[in-house]
Amino acid sequence: MNQLFKILFCLIVVTFLFSCDNKKTSSFQNISLEDLELKRGDLLLCGDPNFGEVDFSLSCRYDLREKFNLGLTLIHSFEYAEAEKVFVNILDQDKDCVMAYWATAMSILNHPLSRRQNTESLKRGEELLKVAKTLVVNNEREKDYLDAVGIYFKDWQNLDTQTRKLKYESKMEELYLKYPNDVETAVFYSLAVLASADLNDKTYSKQKKSGQILEKLFKTYPNHPGIAHYIIHNYDSPELAHMALETARKYAIIAPASAHAQHMPSHIFTRLGLWKESITSNTDSAQSAVCYAESVNPEANWVSEIHALDYLVYAHLQQGDNQSARYEMDKMSEIKEVFPSYHFAGSYALIAVPCRLAAENKNWELASRIELPNTNMDWDKVNWPKGNLYFTRGLGFANIGDISSAERELGNLITLKEKLDELKNTYESGQVAIQIESVKAWIEYAKGNGQKAIEFMTKAANLESKTSKAAVTPGEIIPADELLADMYLLLDKPKLALETYEKNLKSRPYRFNGIYGAAKAAEKLNNVKLANYYFNQLIDLTKGINSSRPEIKEANEYILKNSTMLADNV
Repeated sequence: MNQLFKILFCLIVVTFLFSCDNKKTSSFQNISLEDLELKRGDLLLCGDPNFGEVDFSLSCRYDLREKFNLGLTLIHSFEYAEAEKVFVNILDQDKDCVMAYWATAMSILNHPLSRRQNTESLKRGEELLKVAKTLVVNNEREKDYLDAVGIYFKDWQNLDTQTRKLKYESKMEELYLKYPNDVETAVFYSLAVLASADLNDKTYSKQKKSGQILEKLFKTYPNHPGIAHYIIHNYDSPELAHMALETARKYAIIAPASAHAQHMPSHIFTRLGLWKESITSNTDSAQSAVCYAESVNPEANWVSEIHALDYLVYAHLQQGDNQSARYEMDKMSEIKEVFPSYHFAGSYALIAVPCRLAAENKNWELASRIELPNTNMDWDKVNWPKGNLYFTRGLGFANIGDISSAERELGNLITLKEKLDELKNTYESGQVAIQIESVKAWIEYAKGNGQKAIEFMTKAANLESKTSKAAVTPGEIIPADELLADMYLLLDKPKLALETYEKNLKSRPYRFNGIYGAAKAAEKLNNVKLANYYFNQLIDLTKGINSSRPEIKEANEYILKNSTMLADNV
């Protein structure tokens, strides 16, 4: 009897323990997914729901393949919030779909090209991948993909973003060599190469390497959104932009439903001074972004709209169209809430746009009065964008002769650079360093120290020549070369001014102030033919625009006055 009781007791205990263990495992998987607050719900798309074509072979349920491919096209156009919904929906239907965990993690990662990543996203991705590791993978490639994306989330509290990017690039190179016929592996590897590129590397070695991979693929897969998108990002520089013009004109057609795909071609149009095409691109992008925001959060503005508006204002200003630029800026001044609030592009554009309008028009009184926008951004966490504010105000105060206020803004820039140095944001620190030297130069000019002013401004221009523009901006508030040329002109050194304006126009073609400055320098040198050439270029630039810029009136008067002389010399 005692022996029978012992056997029964052991069976009960074992059964209880086995039941608890199973319950614990099941509970772990279900609660973990739910606790992550993954994005769910209907897809919110505007217009033609077409994002291009991909075909990704995977071992999940066959009936989910089309949906998976849609999600992947969304990722390739940086439509991450909607991509996450797609893959979470797949997980809800097939919890064993390992690649859907990978794809969800890629969606959560959000903007691999960013120099910083949101901590909340990193936490969510880390937890999601813990769940994925409890699953049985179906093949080696699935394991490789999970291991690769896991690098982005592993030890993120201690490893900086660039270190993790380099580790991820190395892993993706392994996969690229291991799976030479896998298109998506090649595309994501090329993006990893681009993401780890040093913006201070003026040889563009990584951009060229990545671009070569993509260009070969684009011949075979002309409707792949990621290939077109990443080619544009790779060649977003003065030296390489011409290589992406054809692709830029195709990308918006490949993914017409993406606000980012509508915007992205303008990176190349901006580099080449194709302002009309940039305006069309960003107008379409902003409208698409507004449509999306009305569905997601009608009380707020999506960051994609604000980013497009920065490029749009820049293009209008280069056509001398202050009226249109102010119209777009007035829209931005009404913005009270932005989503996602942590996104860097939003804070950058909100500050940059009013700075551009004041500085491009040399309205230094207005420049000195610019304040932080009244939005829901945590401005204490925003560094580099505030540099544009201090820089513009510093130039404004220096040019109206308020030296003490200009020195205060210089102090703000120096403090900001120290903070960026502590955070090891070397690129952003370098950009602020250029602004520091520029403001120093104009303070010295205001004090009457022309030689010192030139020395500081030359240093700023040299620093700027060794770095590249970040994708977050269409361009500097004012290029250092252009400021240096302005200073040469004011100090009655027209030959040096002309050389510097022309140097600047090579890397920043068809800039309104660059062309006008070159015309004025040529005029001071009594080079009527060259002055006429640049004044005509300015008029062509603003053709069809009802511009209020006085430079246009001056150009017409100069050409009219000198037309007889030029005709006689023909």
